[in-house]
Amino acid sequence: MTLDDVLSNVADQDRGRELVIVDPWTGQPAGIKFRIAGPDSEVQHRARIEMMDELAELARPDGTVSADDRERARLNCLAKCCLLMEIEEDGKPLPMTQKNVLRVLKAGVWIQAQVDAFAGDRSNFKPEAADV
Repeated sequence: MTLDDVLSNVADQDRGRELVIVDPWTGQPAGIKFRIAGPDSEVQHRARIEMMDELAELARPDGTVSADDRERARLNCLAKCCLLMEIEEDGKPLPMTQKNVLRVLKAGVWIQAQVDAFAGDRSNFKPEAADV
């Protein structure tokens, strides 16, 4: 592997990969799709830095951050890693906004878990030509 390969993969991870959310009880597609930026992408890198800034701003005088604030920052970070989202509400596509991504992530912890696991798993973002 060369530096060019590494940099090319980072750029590729910025374009993201598709995640099809599955129903946690049946394992069947749930009709929800995301395009998620990879763990080595600039998108995720910026999201993590913004999360650290958010946590620093929320810190109390003694340096602690409440559990609620930490969870909110974590979800904001995860939402920023979502490049696209496909889901319907009342029979219509839900517009792709950070607010709506957060609504969907908060709608079910099982959705969060799938997005989080996918976003952190480098094997989901291997180079297209890799035969691994």
